[in-house]
Amino acid sequence: MAVFEIWVDADACPVKPEILKVAERHGVRVTFVANSGLRPSRDPMVRNVIVSSGFDAADNHIAEEVRENDVVITADVPLAGRCVAKGAHVTGPTGRVFDKTNIGMATAMRDLGAHLRETGESKGYNAAFSPRDRSAFLETLDRLCRRAKSA
Repeated sequence: MAVFEIWVDADACPVKPEILKVAERHGVRVTFVANSGLRPSRDPMVRNVIVSSGFDAADNHIAEEVRENDVVITADVPLAGRCVAKGAHVTGPTGRVFDKTNIGMATAMRDLGAHLRETGESKGYNAAFSPRDRSAFLETLDRLCRRAKSA
């Protein structure tokens, strides 16, 4: 059985309780990385890392520390790309999986969206986080953890 860790880009992450639930079920350590505002945990399997408030500090920390077969939760497409390149299993908080087959398209769509917002062609509103997103995330995270365990 492979040893892996769950890494969480924790700033504004809406699924922290779900992550803890799945991690406990699989007996795996979780590391929440954020610029600030993490609640302390007495659980020895939960680690909080507070990084500087510098631009992309949390992303850089995760990208440097993540190992092949770890699981990463982030909505940040560039961070997802860096983690996929290192062989990690990556999902967003809505259950969207990022892997070698789709990270190029995800990056291109992100860049297009940024361009459209900059030119005023799009307002750039994100859809509200829904119960369906939460459910999809739980399913995806459990599946990725089982895949990481069996690797």
